[in-house]
Amino acid sequence: MDEEVVLQEEDMDGSWTLLSLLASVLMVFGGSLPYVPQYQEIQRISNTEGFSTRVCLVLLIANILRIFFWIGKQFELTLLLQSVVMIVTMFAMLHLCCTVQNNNQVSTKQHRLTGERLLPKLTACVYS
Repeated sequence: MDEEVVLQEEDMDGSWTLLSLLASVLMVFGGSLPYVPQYQEIQRISNTEGFSTRVCLVLLIANILRIFFWIGKQFELTLLLQSVVMIVTMFAMLHLCCTVQNNNQVSTKQHRLTGERLLPKLTACVYS
């Protein structure tokens, strides 16, 4: 009888450990998961309209401060990992936004050069 109670307690401990591990993994990656569809959409349509880089800045500062605080007074490792994952996510989002905006500016400049300056000159040469 006592052996059954011990086995049930061990099973409960194993269940709680698994549940705790699952909760920790969700906490680490849960903050970054909403950015995955947003990243894919920005990449697909090549437009950053509606995405605020200021939010990225605020989240970067907050997570960097959390890491500095962890150096001074250590807290749960899950929160530290969450900050690291969020910083990587924000840098990935900022990199994508800068890349898309630069590509759009280059294509706009090329369009302006070919559309406004070159085309009228070619048209004038053809019809002269």
